Amino acid sequence: MKRFARLVPFLTVFFFLASIVVTALETQQDFSPKPEEQQVPKAMHSQMREQPFITVGQANAVIVGNDNRALQAAVDYIAALGGGAVEIGEGIYTMRDSLHLRSFVTVSGQGEKTVLRKADGVSSPLAIDGDFGEEQFTVIDPQGFEVGYGVAIWDSNAGGFHTTVGRITGRSGNTFSITAPLMADCMVHNKASAQTIFPVVSGYHIEGARIKDITIDGNKENNVRLNGCRGAGIFLYRGFGTVMQNCSIKNYNGDGISFQQSNDVTVIGCVSENNTGLGLHPGSGSQRPTIRNCVARGNEEDGLFLCWRVRHGVFENNVLEGNGRFGLSIGHKDSDNVLRNNKITANKSNGVFFRNESLGMAGHRNLLENNLIENNGSEKNTAGIRIRGETNGLIFKNNTIRDTRPQNERTQTIGILIEEQVGEVILEENSIDAELKIDDRRKKDS
Repeated sequence: MKRFARLVPFLTVFFFLASIVVTALETQQDFSPKPEEQQVPKAMHSQMREQPFITVGQANAVIVGNDNRALQAAVDYIAALGGGAVEIGEGIYTMRDSLHLRSFVTVSGQGEKTVLRKADGVSSPLAIDGDFGEEQFTVIDPQGFEVGYGVAIWDSNAGGFHTTVGRITGRSGNTFSITAPLMADCMVHNKASAQTIFPVVSGYHIEGARIKDITIDGNKENNVRLNGCRGAGIFLYRGFGTVMQNCSIKNYNGDGISFQQSNDVTVIGCVSENNTGLGLHPGSGSQRPTIRNCVARGNEEDGLFLCWRVRHGVFENNVLEGNGRFGLSIGHKDSDNVLRNNKITANKSNGVFFRNESLGMAGHRNLLENNLIENNGSEKNTAGIRIRGETNGLIFKNNTIRDTRPQNERTQTIGILIEEQVGEVILEENSIDAELKIDDRRKKDS
């Protein structure tokens, strides 16, 4: 009996531990994959709920700074982890080079309180020719050119895509190395020069990037102009699937937004205002763009310029107002687009302009519906819509075309002008208030 009594404590402990084991076995958590779990398309893991995230700002942030270097450090850190989000705090950030977007990284700011301001630029003639493919340049005056700065190089024959934009990576006296080979021969006798200009935000050879709630100040008074094939306040080159949302681009010496050779780009709720070039510039084969709820106002050229081979795009609910040339310009192989519910008003020339292209290169089969086209033109006999070239297959449906200014101030006196070589144009239920509603100059069948 005494022996059993001595065993009681041991038995108690044994049964207690046994009960814990049984309970644990009964409540063991099942970590096996759920039926809906699948690996992401280009990696050997499933979708994670928590993504990489970092803050950057002038205070109370993981990375603290007030220029492009701090912003780029945050973006590159997240990019190295495969993508995620960067949040920029309030303040004015001095940009001596682009903020280079990276694939699958979302960059967001605080709207008007987050301002990326282009630094004052400098310019110098080249001291010796810059040769095609060369990755350096030599200037007469090196003051203001520094390692890490963005730079553009061209001569009088090297416009468009032949302009070179890159970053300075090293210096030896008046000679600087750069990240990009020269895209053309830049000849001293053709006034070759280098200047510290660049897109304020850019994305090259990327996919799935996003930028939102950012304000860009282009500081156009203190920078020379950069052409829209190589620069803008926000510029993409092969930036597939990039999304720009609620960004404001003002006072850039060039285009506001330009994306070239970039498919499936989405621009939503952005404002491009008071830039010296085009407001919105999709181009160079950019297919399936979406531009929605945007404003292009007070730019010195067109509000919305569809460049070459812009196809299957949707452009809706935009305001194209008070621009220095056309509200909307469309032309070279720009076909099969839908343009609806846009307000196109008070532009200096035609509200909508189809450029003069031959049959193989014209902007065919575009649909314009439910647009308001009013009060355009700085000279008498401006047409609300002007169609040139051998363009055909156009549909204009339920548009309102009018001039509401006092009679003696009206310049948009022609509703729709159809020039001699234009093909089929379908007009359906448009409301046209003009001295001459339809000016159709095509030859009539006898």
